[in-house]
Amino acid sequence: MTRYHAEYAWLPPAPPGPGGAPPLAGGAAATAANGAEPVADVLIEVDGDRFGTVTPGVGGPPAGAVRLPGLTLPGFANAHSHAFHRALRGRTHGGRGDFWSWRNLMYAVADRLDPDSYLALARAAYAEMALAGVTCVGEFHYLHHGPGGRRYHDPNAMGAALLAAAAQAGIRITLLDTVYLSASVDGRPLTGPQLRFSDGDAEGWAERVGAFGPAPGQVRLGAAIHSVRAVPAGQLAVVAAWAAERGCPLHLHLSEQPAENADCRAAYGRSPAELLAEHGVLGPATTAVHATHVTDTDRALLGRSGTGVCLCPSTERDLADGIGPARDLADAGSPLSLGSDSHAIIDPFEEARGMELDERLRSGVRGHFGPGELLHAATAAGHAALGWPDAGRIAPGQRADLVTVRLDGPRTAGVPPAGVFFAATAADVDRVVVDGRVVVSGGRHVGLDVPADLRAAIREVRS
Repeated sequence: MTRYHAEYAWLPPAPPGPGGAPPLAGGAAATAANGAEPVADVLIEVDGDRFGTVTPGVGGPPAGAVRLPGLTLPGFANAHSHAFHRALRGRTHGGRGDFWSWRNLMYAVADRLDPDSYLALARAAYAEMALAGVTCVGEFHYLHHGPGGRRYHDPNAMGAALLAAAAQAGIRITLLDTVYLSASVDGRPLTGPQLRFSDGDAEGWAERVGAFGPAPGQVRLGAAIHSVRAVPAGQLAVVAAWAAERGCPLHLHLSEQPAENADCRAAYGRSPAELLAEHGVLGPATTAVHATHVTDTDRALLGRSGTGVCLCPSTERDLADGIGPARDLADAGSPLSLGSDSHAIIDPFEEARGMELDERLRSGVRGHFGPGELLHAATAAGHAALGWPDAGRIAPGQRADLVTVRLDGPRTAGVPPAGVFFAATAADVDRVVVDGRVVVSGGRHVGLDVPADLRAAIREVRS
């Protein structure tokens, strides 16, 4: 057993009444967490990969306890990642353009990857996430096959590379294996680099994914529908049924662009959210990514069904996607989580405060999400969306993930612990523990030279 003494730790609110109460879900959990505050002098015991006792107010550090100066948080969940997009950072920002012009540059990178280069790039990207406090990633994986759609000898070689990358970087992964069949809502066939994404139809996708062996302890296998652009309506129910039968997460891009909405209405006479509801895709195990351009009717459908929404503020800004109605979605009943998506930056603090700050720009009013709600979206809600309901809280029986943030750096000096989401950056993360194992110490990854690995992997992809 390892004992940690946290100068401050952010603990979940105590359950009310004798014997406590069952965990809250969705917006109710976030609202309850809003009142939580970091507490001082917390003794945290870790037994294997789980928290044992968690005792606040113990005074000074007991003998033999590892000291954690600063603020200790639960592990962050990056609920939406495209690992290979990390090779685009800093290279797509010049000149004018929009999502669609950026997409062509992204496809060019996708066409250069093979299992070995994908492993190297994803390992470095996931290690950068670990440095930022991410203990679990949801990888939205659609780069399945070789150039021209040629199958590898192992049809899941690219997915296996991602699982190995996460293991070597020291974090958990939910591989959201993605169906991608058409180039547009009207069924235009895939061409060029997009041929690498397709399994022909949803049945072919299910057959390939079914060939994956049993997932190791730090892996979950989930499903994803790329979007209504990429999966015809007649194929949606097949994917939803596959995920439901296995009790696994189901994710999808939703209403990221106005053009997607317009094309869907032209083809099907309804919005993307309405189409998905009609085919049984929405529900508590489903997470819609972005939901930037949803209507009032769409929000009601998402909320009533308990469908989560993953916001990706830094990417939505970078790609000029727009600002989604985060507060309205939460109030409708959709649990909110966060992702770094295209990895224009990897910084959970920036994504969390972006949830509040972007809502201020949209509404002209301050104060939509309290610090506890931002923490909940960045931690427990994200882990739950990825199929890890036993992670994201510093509490007995939960997975032993810890992220300690310095409070004596230039960004955080003089900041009260509850203010870290409006002051800290990933550079302030000092120690990261994943399932009881130290992955980051003193701000450095214990096993990898992350900057050197990133340079080498990106150079290889772009050469």
